[in-house]
Amino acid sequence: MSSVTPASDFVTDTMGLVLRLEQRRLGQQAKAIFEAVESGAATVHIPAFVLAEILYLSEKRRISISLQTVADHCERFSHYKELPLSFAIVQSAAEITDIPELHDRLIAGTARSLSLDLITNDPVIQASAFVRTVW
Repeated sequence: MSSVTPASDFVTDTMGLVLRLEQRRLGQQAKAIFEAVESGAATVHIPAFVLAEILYLSEKRRISISLQTVADHCERFSHYKELPLSFAIVQSAAEITDIPELHDRLIAGTARSLSLDLITNDPVIQASAFVRTVW
């Protein structure tokens, strides 16, 4: 992917969003996507489980951002969209047999159920035959 088209939609995993909000290093494609979202040229969907993981990691002081940081960022940039966990997403995740960790499967299942690319640097998810990834 060399550029982001105006109608581009993506799903992000936890570390993709965390690294963006902590202003840490991102892959070239991921950086371009987040910049496009923040300029209004693309949309990134945030699975509910990403928010739950951010809550957990923040409470354990393993990341510097909080749920409020995410809320403020989403309010500032309206092309970030929260995605609730649904039965269809759980069904899609159930079909993913090569991602062992449940939370990662649910996040990947979100992208798969929407037929969208998943922004992730996780090598297990990137190797999955069930989801397309960008980084």
